Amino acid sequence: MEPPENVDVGFETAEKIILRWDSTSSEEARERMIFDGERHEIDRYLQAVDEIQRSMESATIADDQSKANTAIQIAMARLEDEFRNILIAHTGPIEIDSLVDPNSSTHSASRTDSTGDGEFQDEDFAEDDELTKEAELQRGESSTSAASYRSANSIRELDLIPCEVIYDLRSIAERMISAGYFRECVQVYGSVRKSAVDASFRRLKVEKLSIGDIQRLEREALETKIRRWIRAAKVCVRILFASEKRLCEQIFEGLGTATDDACFMETVKGPAIQLFSFAEAISISRRSPEKLFKILDLHDALSDLLPEIDVIFQSKSSESIRVQAAEILSRLAEAARGILSEFENAVLREPSQIPVPGGTIHPLTRYVMNYISLISDYKQTLIELIVSKPSTGSRYSGDPTTPDMEFAELEERTPLALHLIWIIVILQFNLEDKSKHYKDASLAHLFIMNNVHYIVQKSKGSPELREMISDDYLRKLTGKYRQAATSYQRSTWVSVLYCLRDEGLHVSGSFSSGVSKSALRERFKTFNAMFEEVHRTQATWLIPDMQLREELRISISELLIPAYRSFLGRFRIHIESGKHPETYIKYSVEDLETAVLDFFEGYAVSQHLRRRSQ
Repeated sequence: MEPPENVDVGFETAEKIILRWDSTSSEEARERMIFDGERHEIDRYLQAVDEIQRSMESATIADDQSKANTAIQIAMARLEDEFRNILIAHTGPIEIDSLVDPNSSTHSASRTDSTGDGEFQDEDFAEDDELTKEAELQRGESSTSAASYRSANSIRELDLIPCEVIYDLRSIAERMISAGYFRECVQVYGSVRKSAVDASFRRLKVEKLSIGDIQRLEREALETKIRRWIRAAKVCVRILFASEKRLCEQIFEGLGTATDDACFMETVKGPAIQLFSFAEAISISRRSPEKLFKILDLHDALSDLLPEIDVIFQSKSSESIRVQAAEILSRLAEAARGILSEFENAVLREPSQIPVPGGTIHPLTRYVMNYISLISDYKQTLIELIVSKPSTGSRYSGDPTTPDMEFAELEERTPLALHLIWIIVILQFNLEDKSKHYKDASLAHLFIMNNVHYIVQKSKGSPELREMISDDYLRKLTGKYRQAATSYQRSTWVSVLYCLRDEGLHVSGSFSSGVSKSALRERFKTFNAMFEEVHRTQATWLIPDMQLREELRISISELLIPAYRSFLGRFRIHIESGKHPETYIKYSVEDLETAVLDFFEGYAVSQHLRRRSQ
């Protein structure tokens, strides 16, 4: 060992110095700490310890050996107290404002911080303003030195203790370990530093929750805790644990076999296990579709941290932490795959049979499309996790309750894209089944048109989802909702337009005008009644999309208005020449054009048509 100064101290002098600071027999020793005093006094005590240790090695007389043993025991007890006192005096929770990069002032719009650059976006701390307030109160109160740090990738190592203090701690540790007091030194160090880590944990709101605790949490509470855990995990791994490891190296490196690793694990093993136990509990807790995205957030965060975990916990003694983190990451990936599979089955089997009023967009359609839009936001993560195609086709061959899906034309799609397309396929399959519960075939077609159109628009609205599904597939879906619109028109308007045909109205005879007025009157009455019924009913139907609603109205007008105008032009004179023509010709062309504008608004028939029909 190298004493602070090259000054020889004899055994007797050294023994007197050691006994002077024996707190069991000296009042002065109990009231004062050596390392709180002058530098020369500190150096003199350390030299005395060194002399006693040298004397132990060279002593040949039993009496001298006994005296040296007694002195070294007193010295080690004293150094242990000094070691503890120095640590306590310079140990406090990390200042919370030091956990935020002071150079970062941008607000990220991304769903999560997965850049791996070690910087924390303002939004990460937006929900916990009390952290910032607490940091302001703590500023200047902690004995921790002003935060300076070195960066290695995304690891930020704070200087937890000033360099001159580290020198004293290392001087003590060196002598305790050399004298065989390794365990005592490690225990003192671990107990003091662990309390600091625990205090930082409390400020970061890292909670110890069991699987049962997590199962009982409401969704919003769970999501808040997951967001907080991700934030805390980044701080703990990249700053807190990394800084503790550096401090251990500064004090203990080279003082024995893996001494620094032993002290590091003594300090952080418990907190690290507590930190990762939350993610572990999430990974094995009950699955539900709503948990998928938070599980993916956890997976992304842990995946980003894993390289740093491997660096910080690289020793043999900390292997259990590395293994735990890797296993949790694997379980989170498996949970995500399982939830996606269960979600597909839930969409297929969703049992509601009550038709939605007016044939509007079904809640299931909105839910599923919003869900897979969110899935597409996690494309990069899920492309890595989803490596197999959905189980379709051969698995369900001949099963009338499950659709088939041909993969031949989708060979170039990723497994994730195939899963998303499969979800849309089974959603349509379920919607087709739900449409059968409408008693009115026209409304059933309108329902399919609305829902498939929503699927298309929602897909186009997400660039990531659109890219994965492809424009080719969206064109097929577009053709499907247009076919549903055509089927609606055919189902509703063929019978109405049938009233405006010429067949059955002409008669022959020398005293006849060639038109049967009674048949014509009956034809106008039938048309009026049918149109009024369609208007009354379909005004309450709903097409939520304004453009689609207008397109279908125009299409109806293009069928109805020319046919009615032509029929009225050919036969008006025959009605107006008789009695009460207004009873039969109730509507002008303009009336019908106006009435069509009432269709698909989702509320009762307009007063305009109702007044004319009275």
